[in-house]
Amino acid sequence: MKQGRRLGRVIKFYSNLLVVQDLENGEKLLCKLRGKFKKQGIRPIVGDVVEFVRVVGNEGVVENILNRSNELKKPSVANVDQVVIVTTLEKPEVPYDILDRFIVLVEYENLPIVIALNKVDLLSEEQIQKFESIYGKLYPIIKTSVTQRIGLEDLKRYLTGRVSVFAGMSGVGKSSLLNALESTLRLRTGEISEKLERGKHTTTAAELLSLSFGGWVVDTPGFASLEISHIKPLELRELFIEFENDKCFFPDCLHLNEPECYVKKAVEKGKISSTRYESYVKFLNELLEIEETSV
Repeated sequence: MKQGRRLGRVIKFYSNLLVVQDLENGEKLLCKLRGKFKKQGIRPIVGDVVEFVRVVGNEGVVENILNRSNELKKPSVANVDQVVIVTTLEKPEVPYDILDRFIVLVEYENLPIVIALNKVDLLSEEQIQKFESIYGKLYPIIKTSVTQRIGLEDLKRYLTGRVSVFAGMSGVGKSSLLNALESTLRLRTGEISEKLERGKHTTTAAELLSLSFGGWVVDTPGFASLEISHIKPLELRELFIEFENDKCFFPDCLHLNEPECYVKKAVEKGKISSTRYESYVKFLNELLEIEETSV
């Protein structure tokens, strides 16, 4: 790194200016981009680590954008360490296949997943146990409740020192959880529509929020789309991590009607959740239909 340059992380955009947080002292500066970036068609995104120089006061200039370890397209965020998928079983009731759709999209990006089962104060022990029986062997589950202050310290431990994206349906309490963890954020939270039992979108653009206990979270509208049409049928098999595809008789087994299918046998024996398998079949048929119509 050249003399005078410092390392920072892009946390927000204002038109042609960007807010950069100094990685060493936590100071935030309003930075411009050198003209060379525009000429080369390069533009940083939230989460990028950059080299910048201070010009005057809290103003600076971005000199260089470091290589990204990864990049999410929707929302547009770089260098993500994990995705926290927030879901609920009551108010609103998020169907399992919707949660599985989020999981597939994150697995496709090859990012670690943590599931926050929120509003557990509204749930019976039976509901929680069923949820854990489906997902507990696959991903870390944090049971949370903002009103009862349940699981917040556990969630904080997962967020410390990492760049995390919060994702999930509207109304599940993403912003409420973040406010409970860091009261200074004061993120707007949406009312739950009684009629639709769905929340109103309150977050409009990706922004990296610095946490006082260390780490950053991206408060976004979640994944802008739950569209999976970009995934190929054979790729889908790999995104259900409990499927052991290499144990099937046919290497290209889609786990539908093929003989000697290990996955189908595992479902029958209860080794693989039938709920997860149903989601897989639903998604696979959707992708096969897209493949047929595009020929």
